[in-house]
Amino acid sequence: MSGQVACPQAERQRIVTAEAGGDTCAIIAAGGLGARFGYERGKQYVELCGIPLASWSVLAFDRAASVGHIVIVCPAGRLDETARDVVGPLSLSTSVSYAEAGETRQESVLSGLNAVPEGYQLVAIHDGARPLVTSEAIERCIAAVRDDASLDGAICAARVTDTLKLVEGDQIVATPDRSFYWSALTPQVFRMRAVLAAHRSAVRDGYVGTDDASLVERVGGRVRCVESPRDNIKVTLPEDLAVAEASLRQRLGAEGCGL
Repeated sequence: MSGQVACPQAERQRIVTAEAGGDTCAIIAAGGLGARFGYERGKQYVELCGIPLASWSVLAFDRAASVGHIVIVCPAGRLDETARDVVGPLSLSTSVSYAEAGETRQESVLSGLNAVPEGYQLVAIHDGARPLVTSEAIERCIAAVRDDASLDGAICAARVTDTLKLVEGDQIVATPDRSFYWSALTPQVFRMRAVLAAHRSAVRDGYVGTDDASLVERVGGRVRCVESPRDNIKVTLPEDLAVAEASLRQRLGAEGCGL
């Protein structure tokens, strides 16, 4: 690893002024093993444009002025390694702490929630394998929850553009109206009390959701979608890394930043 990082962007900006130091705690879920990716250390540590993949998410949340603290959820027993390799090469203005991952993503997020310092009203939960998230998208999602007291959460999402098919076995049984469908991305922002209660309810009932929003929805929470850039992809397979690197280099070039 080169140890060099992208130069800082312009001054940190927020869409709506938050409390001093930020009213939101970010939880970056980077505790998976990444078996499908095929990198023995885990895909969160693979190099992307000079630094580990997960470092890009940390940088994005550090630049989001509404974020006052970052919790990184790491593989069990690898907190020191994550601090050294993922955070060590970066120059951050936001405080960082760590939590150990559980057996599943849902358990890992709950571990992160339990590690959130006192006083944060909002939490932004993000997949560490989505390195192309922008500070602007983070701020818009946070603002959506902050500005609407009737909401329990909001998620970054993209409208589905492909034709969808409902299939049983390999037989098409329906072609639903795609205008009703969105692809869920991260971050997903929630009121701390709502998402923590939803996770604890899921544990009690043995329920496993597909994302954090599904847990909040399950207990009656109101969650909205915030349209976000489609390039906020999740790196799952090696070919995804090549796409992410091309997009990131293009972005850095447009911003006038180098490595």
